[in-house]
Amino acid sequence: MELAFGHPKSLKPIQTKYCPGCGHGVIHRIIAEVIDEMGLQTKSIITNPVGCSIWADLYFDFDSVQPAHGRTPAASTAIKRMLPDHLVICYQGDLAAIGTAEIIHAANRGEKFTTIFVNNAIYGMTGGQMAPTTLVGQYATTAPNGRDPVEAGMGYPIKVCELLATLGGTKYLARGAVNNPANIKKTKKYIRTALEAQMRGEGFTLVEVLAQCPTNWKMSPADAVGWLEQNMIPFYPLGEIKNTLQPAQTDAAAGER
Repeated sequence: MELAFGHPKSLKPIQTKYCPGCGHGVIHRIIAEVIDEMGLQTKSIITNPVGCSIWADLYFDFDSVQPAHGRTPAASTAIKRMLPDHLVICYQGDLAAIGTAEIIHAANRGEKFTTIFVNNAIYGMTGGQMAPTTLVGQYATTAPNGRDPVEAGMGYPIKVCELLATLGGTKYLARGAVNNPANIKKTKKYIRTALEAQMRGEGFTLVEVLAQCPTNWKMSPADAVGWLEQNMIPFYPLGEIKNTLQPAQTDAAAGER
């Protein structure tokens, strides 16, 4: 009997610590599937910092490093430079705040690792505080009346992909979501494109993934999916934000899929 579907080898078959409806588990699954398909389990290294991302090393069945809060791009830079033949993934949700300097300069230098930026518009592990990507009017424990960019001086949500697109070192930037099967499939395609580009040594690649956080949004998992669709996707448009990969390489990768 031919096995048509199974558990990814790069993902440990253990119970998750993530909250019900959290998007991290789906993102883990996508990454593991792509790594298996590329045959790179034994040559993959993930760096994951403080926050909900810190649990990632419990689930991925390959090497991991836990840098200080926000310093994942710096650690990924060192690892990739020392092991250029390895697949290095910077997995984080804190890059738009405490990790801003590291991600901007790594991107500008064109460091050849791939970042998976999980954007759930809130700080999850630390109690639901306002994040740099929190939407205007969205409630948080530090914005009980909703994010007010003007009167309360809270500033505006940061669009990470669009910001990094201005830098010369960035080669591939895309934004996906894990709210439904169609978007999950597209997100997997973006992640594979980014990882393949990394292994070709083309430059800095990043995939932003919009994800649900029902616990800190104070919603049911089903309502959180609807809120993401109605509020986050209109503000953070999905798709390839920047793609300056070699055309022949891009076409070949697309053909393999």
